[in-house]
Amino acid sequence: MSILNQKTIKAPIEFEGITLHKGKIAKVKILPAKPNSGIVFKRIDIKGDNLIEANFLNVSDATLCTTLTNRSGVSVSTVEHLIAALYGKGVDNALIEIDNDEVPIIDGSSKFFVEKIDNVGLVNSDKSIKIIKILKKIVLKDGKKTISMEPTKTSLEIDFEIKFNNAVIKNQRNIINVYETDLTDIFNSRTFCLYEDIEAIKKVGLAKGGSLENAIVVKDNEILNKGGLRNSKEFVNHKILDCIGDLYTCGYRMIASIKCSQGGHYLTNQLMRKVFENKE
Repeated sequence: MSILNQKTIKAPIEFEGITLHKGKIAKVKILPAKPNSGIVFKRIDIKGDNLIEANFLNVSDATLCTTLTNRSGVSVSTVEHLIAALYGKGVDNALIEIDNDEVPIIDGSSKFFVEKIDNVGLVNSDKSIKIIKILKKIVLKDGKKTISMEPTKTSLEIDFEIKFNNAVIKNQRNIINVYETDLTDIFNSRTFCLYEDIEAIKKVGLAKGGSLENAIVVKDNEILNKGGLRNSKEFVNHKILDCIGDLYTCGYRMIASIKCSQGGHYLTNQLMRKVFENKE
């Protein structure tokens, strides 16, 4: 199977589960798709204009998750973990049917999605993958948060760091190469939050489906989840997972070096917009 040819899944993938922010049950079916169609969501609970492309210009909100919205105002949120799994496993084209406005959170990582993709396997097409190579350095800042993108030869490198005033999380940094690093620890890393932030998050109507089954919760110097962490850098690795998912909304295999400090969904999306507004 050529890594330079576009791929889709060999057979449909079906699953359902609770959604993190709305707390509803959503059913999802991922279907094989034709070359050059990209990653597209289809809200099957809505008739007419129910297709939403996984495109950075369709990102309408980046508060604690990535929300995509089409021109008719039809949305789907918390897409980043599923899209990261598709990118990491080399899926270029897929149609994702969903009967609700949010992708199930499952365990808060991409582990489940990756296993499902591995189970069905991939099929090659005769069309070449879409590649974009970054030629100029771009830097964005938002207070203490920074993200930059600069040229590299043949890889997509992500250098990410987080800084938390918490005895467990502290400062963490990891550097990976998306096309060469074993991404198992990245895929397996769960979303996380501080115990003291939960009430504020719920006050704004989010995390209604959140639990210790789908998120790491840190209280003072203790991890409340049984079994603790899945890997020593799980906190920063989850941020890298989010970053991979948000980068794939460009629709290309990217060749670039990305450095991010304390960033998230919003900053990555702003970077995508900045990159594509300049054809150079």
